[in-house]
Amino acid sequence: MPTRPRSAAKPKKCQPCKGTGETVETVRVGARKNRATDDKQSALCTACWGSGEAQ
Repeated sequence: MPTRPRSAAKPKKCQPCKGTGETVETVRVGARKNRATDDKQSALCTACWGSGEAQ
């Protein structure tokens, strides 16, 4: 019986971004009080640098 080629193991997903490569941060405004607003902005995940794979 011929052997089947093995597929490469799938890389694990990054935990902080759940494999998406992006995180969501709250927008802060104000010079002194640094108040949080209801607005959100997406940012590059610093744990995986946007790849979505665990390092």
